[in-house]
Amino acid sequence: MEQRKQPYILQEEPGVKYYCACGLSGNLPYCDGSHKGTGKHPFKVEIEEPKTVAICGCGQSKNLPFCDGTHTTL
Repeated sequence: MEQRKQPYILQEEPGVKYYCACGLSGNLPYCDGSHKGTGKHPFKVEIEEPKTVAICGCGQSKNLPFCDGTHTTL
């Protein structure tokens, strides 16, 4: 995943979301299919109600695709 020192803070509506796992998407943090041929697959997340989510930007979270604060120790 792209090395970024802070998470992506998003206001998400209900539905299925695909978050980038390879860092190659031109629409980060969302997947745009750029992972094809890398062996990586996007993170599929079902959002059940409107909410704010923090999507990991550093790629080191132990709760991917969500941020767990690991970026503060890098």
